[in-house]
Amino acid sequence: MVHEASIPKVEVLSSSECWRLLRSVSVGRLAVWVNDHPDIFPLNYKVDHGTLVFRTGPGTKLSSALAGPPVALEADGVSPDDGVAWSVTVKGQATAVERTQDVLDTVGLLLFPWETGRKDHFLRVIPDAVSGRRFRIAPPLSWWSPLDDATRAGLE
Repeated sequence: MVHEASIPKVEVLSSSECWRLLRSVSVGRLAVWVNDHPDIFPLNYKVDHGTLVFRTGPGTKLSSALAGPPVALEADGVSPDDGVAWSVTVKGQATAVERTQDVLDTVGLLLFPWETGRKDHFLRVIPDAVSGRRFRIAPPLSWWSPLDDATRAGLE
């Protein structure tokens, strides 16, 4: 039996805390709409004046991000020392960074993708919504229960 006190509380994060946490990591996942389904791409990003900037090459990520439907970027982190994790989501519109001065400013962010290959396109996610939460990681024994003998026998 699980007691109410053993359920970890979730802290809803303020916008400023979300941005602080987004600045603390550089890897996230970009969700875009591709034809008739969502798709997710890992990427490196930087926070720039209340927006997120990333580089990419030609392909599905680029064409889908600029196709019109909103995108979402999610980043998270965990502190193994205190067992606390966080997750932040930014939802908004992706736009191409095209003006020469904007491209030069973006290059100054020192945004270096981990994946090799040409990443000549700079995109900016202009947020409509930013949300996040922080929570204590539940110990595995609080949510995991071994299979009983009848279930295990059926799987073998």
